[in-house]
Amino acid sequence: MFRPQSERTSMKLRARIASAIIAAAALVTAGLITAPPAASAQLTEVTGFGTNPSNLRMHLYVPDGVGARPALLVAVHYCTGSGPAFYSGTEFASLADRYKFIVVYPSATRSGSCFDVSSPQALTHNGGSDPVGIVSMVRYVQQRYNADPDRTYVTGASSGGMMTNVLIGAYPDVFKAGAAFMGVPFGCFATTDGSSWNSTCANGQLIKTPQQWGDQVRAAYPGYSGPRPRMQIWHGTEDTTLRYPNFQEQIKQWTNVHGLSQTPSLTDQPRSGWTRTRYGGTGTKERVEAISLQGVGHSLPQGGMAAMVIDFFGLSEGGTDPTVTPTVTPPVGNCKVTYTTNAWNTGFTAAVTIANTSTTAISSWSLAFTLPAGQTVTSAWNAAISPSSGQVTARNVSYNGSIAPGASASFGFQATHTGDTGKPAAFTLNGTACTS
Repeated sequence: MFRPQSERTSMKLRARIASAIIAAAALVTAGLITAPPAASAQLTEVTGFGTNPSNLRMHLYVPDGVGARPALLVAVHYCTGSGPAFYSGTEFASLADRYKFIVVYPSATRSGSCFDVSSPQALTHNGGSDPVGIVSMVRYVQQRYNADPDRTYVTGASSGGMMTNVLIGAYPDVFKAGAAFMGVPFGCFATTDGSSWNSTCANGQLIKTPQQWGDQVRAAYPGYSGPRPRMQIWHGTEDTTLRYPNFQEQIKQWTNVHGLSQTPSLTDQPRSGWTRTRYGGTGTKERVEAISLQGVGHSLPQGGMAAMVIDFFGLSEGGTDPTVTPTVTPPVGNCKVTYTTNAWNTGFTAAVTIANTSTTAISSWSLAFTLPAGQTVTSAWNAAISPSSGQVTARNVSYNGSIAPGASASFGFQATHTGDTGKPAAFTLNGTACTS
């Protein structure tokens, strides 16, 4: 979503985005009058930051007390927005105060205030247009503030979510990870006639194979053989501006880029109505992670989502960001699992109890664990378990999803084995590790 060729196209684009913005009033309109973070640091405009073929504006937020080698986040706004609006209307600046990373807020200056995510120049490494200007902002901060190139990330919403896909696709040497809210795959909005709107893509009708999507990314930077950025994808099922099928198309693209199966390694529900899938492993910083939001429209990010982005990037830990399958395990949370078995010849039963040791009620739960080799679940009670072997997830049934603070829920299953009757080494409840 970026500059129209004609006033008619511009009006069409503005109408689509304005409708979405009105629907998301709690996020945008209210956000525009939200006071900046309570700190002496201020949002500052920077000029003369380097090559800037499309005359983008750059705003910079540097928290008080950043370290000698701070991380850097680029936060890209929606159509009709601006860098200062995205600063005021999202939580990234307050999270920067907490975790001491720098934030760059680019602003599109063309009619409609959308970013170029469709021209051949934008979709080519060092090809020109908006991505070159944004990368110049990154280089400026790396040189001026000694920002860490190994901890440089990008996130964005709507037009900014599409630009996130473009930047991690065309500049894998610059960004270590991205998080796209309400975006579309790299190249999905591509046009050759100079227009700014791709209705086929926006309506979720541009469907390709994982290989085709992956090839588009690889063609953006021919000859590049280094690591690819990790990707986190967010989308609401009721998005009528950039429709929901784009969620799955992004998953297809980035799992292919990373050489991963489209079958999730982990599926859980971090919150009611949210379905999170991880690909390539079950850790908190896998190469591809996707969050589907049931019943949600074109109104992201909402409360708490920015913090999950920061967790995915690793900025809440203050450590370095891996660009390959990480070995980091989730922090131990407020849950405890008791697991007992009763084995015989080639079978056993397991009794599992989940205790909520926090002060907050759990409304639904999914418990992930890995069965030792040779163990296969044949039946279960008080939970639905899938798949039947390997990395499995047990989910609550209709009558036992709620666990009050200090309370517990129990389930069990019967399984066969080929000699190993051992217990799982670890348990993860709704994405957070439990004691056991």
